[in-house]
Amino acid sequence: MKDVRVWFTKKDECKYISHLDLNRCILRALHKSRIPIWHTEGFNVHPYATFPLPLSLGFEGERECMDIRLIDEISFSEIKERLNSSLPSGIRIFDVTEPVMKAKEIAFSVFKIKITSDYISAEELYKIINELFNKEEIIVEKKTKKKGMKEIDIKQYLDIYKIERNIGGAILYITLPAGSVTNINPTLIEKAVERYYNIEINFDVIKTDMLNKNQKSFK
Repeated sequence: MKDVRVWFTKKDECKYISHLDLNRCILRALHKSRIPIWHTEGFNVHPYATFPLPLSLGFEGERECMDIRLIDEISFSEIKERLNSSLPSGIRIFDVTEPVMKAKEIAFSVFKIKITSDYISAEELYKIINELFNKEEIIVEKKTKKKGMKEIDIKQYLDIYKIERNIGGAILYITLPAGSVTNINPTLIEKAVERYYNIEINFDVIKTDMLNKNQKSFK
């Protein structure tokens, strides 16, 4: 058997597909494509496919991946071609590789976020975003597994970022902790804007990469 990492994009209307539905969609594509994939054993037999870091609902992804296990020889180019012919247009396989890193090595996610508002000017919004990031603390409510809703200071996690002005408001490029230890969802920044400035904003999020603890792209 051979482990393989399949890289794909998730865009357009498919960004509204939940992770559970994405999993079902790809499992159907694996079945339809007749790729020689290993199936789990036991009562509920199904194709083996794992996602190292699932994408949040409503986010686009430029560099998502899943791991599968092959039981027979097949070229990477054929895996790509077969899967793309069985998937919706919003999900595209762009590469197939052998895994280099383990999923537990993922430590950060990189995001490009377009921020706009229907209630204030682009100039005002750009100013607000910069002002928020310059605060000494940024307190928001975050849902935790053990304690439910809890107030946390996300300022400590907002170290690597760049804010650019654009016609609609601002574009935020930011690297946030992700993975099994600490996970900071970029929507917490959206909550912070609404909490501190009492305005509704539009948050268009694209996850562009995953990194290990040394800021190297996950492979």
